[in-house]
Amino acid sequence: MRIALFATCLADTMFPAAAKATVLLLERLGHEVVFPAEQTCCGQMHINTGYQKDALPLVRRHVRTFEPYDVIVAPSGSCVGSVRHQHAMVAGADAGLAARATSVASRTFELSELLIDVLGVEDVGAYFPHRVTYHPTCHSLRVLRVGDKPLRLLRNVRGLDLVELPDAEQCCGFGGTFSVKNADTSTAMLADKMRHVLDTGADVCTAGDASCLMHIGGGLSRLRTGVRTVHLAEILASTEAS
Repeated sequence: MRIALFATCLADTMFPAAAKATVLLLERLGHEVVFPAEQTCCGQMHINTGYQKDALPLVRRHVRTFEPYDVIVAPSGSCVGSVRHQHAMVAGADAGLAARATSVASRTFELSELLIDVLGVEDVGAYFPHRVTYHPTCHSLRVLRVGDKPLRLLRNVRGLDLVELPDAEQCCGFGGTFSVKNADTSTAMLADKMRHVLDTGADVCTAGDASCLMHIGGGLSRLRTGVRTVHLAEILASTEAS
């Protein structure tokens, strides 16, 4: 299968390992992955902060860039959530653009969705000998409703000791600009999340969104806990040979 990679801004600028791992994993499973070089920000940040007019050119570009592809994947629940639930809305009165955005959205998948729902794979041949806990990010849980798909994939990773995260469905407090505009509340929510992560005794906290991992990982690092955050794609791409 030929799959287009929608890398996302965070992966492109700060966490390229997640995007690279997505490519490595899918190629190992026998699929061709292409990177449309014209892609930019999907506009989620603008939309969520009320700048829909500024997001419109980004939506147009995103639709134009990914229209030619039958399957699109992103290592980000939040960005896929924006494509699916915001792009047609931003198109507004432009019915043609809205229809094209809806079509692109129907072919856009978060990584765990692609693996299980499209490719029909739960065991990707990964090996990751660590004690791991999983944080279900708000967009993947509440917008995309990926359910237990990431957990099903993690349970098939050889050497991995998966431990349940207490109060897993609670937000980590990032929320994009929420963490800037409501720093005190965000910090309190992060403290709760970090306490739950540390209670598991895990060496690694994983999730499907680099943004949440950035928030949680930053807090854990500042406390010098020794617990690291690793994107789901990186775990699934890991093998004994690597």
